[in-house]
Amino acid sequence: MSDKLRNIALVAHGGAGKTSLAEAMLFKAGITTRQGRVEEGNTVMDYEPEELKRQTSISTSFAQVPWKKNSITIIDTPGDQNFFTDTKLCMQAADAVVVVVDAVDGVKVQTEKAWEYAAGFNQAAAIFINKLDRERANFQRALDDLRQSFDSPKPIVTQLPIGEEAEFKGVIDLVAMKAYVYDAAGKLSVSDIPADMKEIAEAERESLIENVAEADDALIEKYLEGQKLSDEEIKATLRKGTIARNFVPVLCGSATKNIGVDILMDFILNGLPSPLDVPPRKGVNPADNSPAERASDANSPFSAFVFKTVADPYAGRLSIFRVVSGTLGGDGTFYNANKETKERYNQLLGIMGKEQKPVTAAEPGSILAVAKLKETTTGDTLCAENAKIKFHMAEPIQTLITFALVPKSKGDEDKILSSLNRLLEEDRGLKVDRNAETKEILLSGSGQVHIEATIEKLKRKFNVEVILKPPKVPYRETIKKKIRVQGRHKKQTGGHGQFGDCWIQLEPLPRGQGFEFVDAIVGGVIPRQYIPAVEKGIVESAQRGVLAGFPCVDFKVTLDDGSYHAVDSSEMAFKIAGSLAFKKASEQANPVLLEPIMKVQITAPDEFMGDIMGDLNGRRGRVLGMDSAGKYQIINAEVPMSEFLTYAPDLRSMTGGRGIFTMEFTRYDEVPAQLSEKLLAELKSKQEE
Repeated sequence: MSDKLRNIALVAHGGAGKTSLAEAMLFKAGITTRQGRVEEGNTVMDYEPEELKRQTSISTSFAQVPWKKNSITIIDTPGDQNFFTDTKLCMQAADAVVVVVDAVDGVKVQTEKAWEYAAGFNQAAAIFINKLDRERANFQRALDDLRQSFDSPKPIVTQLPIGEEAEFKGVIDLVAMKAYVYDAAGKLSVSDIPADMKEIAEAERESLIENVAEADDALIEKYLEGQKLSDEEIKATLRKGTIARNFVPVLCGSATKNIGVDILMDFILNGLPSPLDVPPRKGVNPADNSPAERASDANSPFSAFVFKTVADPYAGRLSIFRVVSGTLGGDGTFYNANKETKERYNQLLGIMGKEQKPVTAAEPGSILAVAKLKETTTGDTLCAENAKIKFHMAEPIQTLITFALVPKSKGDEDKILSSLNRLLEEDRGLKVDRNAETKEILLSGSGQVHIEATIEKLKRKFNVEVILKPPKVPYRETIKKKIRVQGRHKKQTGGHGQFGDCWIQLEPLPRGQGFEFVDAIVGGVIPRQYIPAVEKGIVESAQRGVLAGFPCVDFKVTLDDGSYHAVDSSEMAFKIAGSLAFKKASEQANPVLLEPIMKVQITAPDEFMGDIMGDLNGRRGRVLGMDSAGKYQIINAEVPMSEFLTYAPDLRSMTGGRGIFTMEFTRYDEVPAQLSEKLLAELKSKQEE
């Protein structure tokens, strides 16, 4: 039954302990007999070789955990910026999030990003302050950081830790007003609150009741009249206010020591929403794009959305989806509203890490997988053919870094592209492009680690090896001076000769205006049928500029004179004449090199602003302005693309992983004269190689 399901995404910055928490939950539920540890490489949730090598999650993993006659689906998301598109897309399948906060390091930038996504998806949340057993762990400092970072909905304390650092041994529940103490084996015993903590516990309980009562008008009235609230009233209103996003309960513990994990699992059941508690999911009717929605109702027509795809070279494509409404049998067909096609499936699969097991049916809230769908990809809506709907889905995060891929073996280009397209099904945070101008295969991602992990997967899954190189910068050329020249092509052979003669005026256009051709021929000095050939010769010649072979842009050509031969003139002759005229004119018209300028937005804590500004100056950047966003500063700037190719790892290193940036092309600008000469020499030597 859907009311027995809980779909929970564990979200946070990398290193906060999400996977360790998932492993502790699996162990507590009896799924595993030994708790997996990230550093030992024996976890259920991190199993890809690339994850084991880096000791960090690079792909979201799933586990269905039975707990007290209910089922909790754990969605363990990556916390590294490199893999955060997967986090964003997979969060859509959750009904609530558990934000994991490191008691040593506090809130970091990706935790804030996940918080933003949860707000965008209107998801209830709970916070678990983890690693309280570690050296320098501090519950109050982490709590202050939370309150500073997350003001809406506000965090409210529901538990207090007993002991600090190595002495941390349990938690006080401020609703039940009991102490839950764990021994070295993680075994729980319930006792009275220690005498030295009674006063602070009572004060915090009073604060909790005050916050909780605000979520219910009748309860706040009762509270203000001085009447005592029962534990049941507090629990019910705590759940109601959490689901309504009036506040976010804060719990605490240690995943690796298994302290507070079972209490968190109880809270997930009793305090966070089931699929029946969430609002209907919005979409459109594909027939006319009118608004449509589906509630979590087993009696409604079937609908679901695919939020993740796993590409396996042997088992084929695995599509992971969340059922929104209706039910599904063990095999059958459904309709893909995005691809407008029917899809047949033979088996529903439950997911436990890398393992799948057959499931006989699905209901609203079920998160399951099917194998080998022909057309379906991430982001598609599956539904009943007689009740079509297309759900709104989140967009991938913009890519930040691009590398050119050079095959290790000659002739592997097509194999690289087909294999990368398979990986693109799996990872929506990647982009592949084939640049016709530079003849390069370009792979874009969220950071260098993202690209490197993809290259490792490429080799492991498809046996394709590539070398990573910085992409060639797509420079342009233009002219700065007006010039008039003659282009004359005359060739005499045994039979008909070739003759074409034209005069052109070449002049610069404002930046971004492209190319303009003006036919100013009068008196038939060049016959009409040859004028397009002159233009064609100019256009083709402009594809390889005179400075370094880059396309020439932003110029106007006026064809104003010429001559022809009644027998020897032809379209080809005038095309060659136009080409010769353009080359000759552009050499004399003060040609210059243009470089692409990127508009960038950098977000980082205030303390790193000096380093970032200094670094931007060193990259020829121009700061356009700054804004504040809580404890973060946002810098808007323009920087030449050539200076920004390796910015992702550099910013990471400058800010300890706390800075993020976005980048988009804005325009072309002239390369400064002092750099142009050196750059042209470098480009020419590379071309000669």
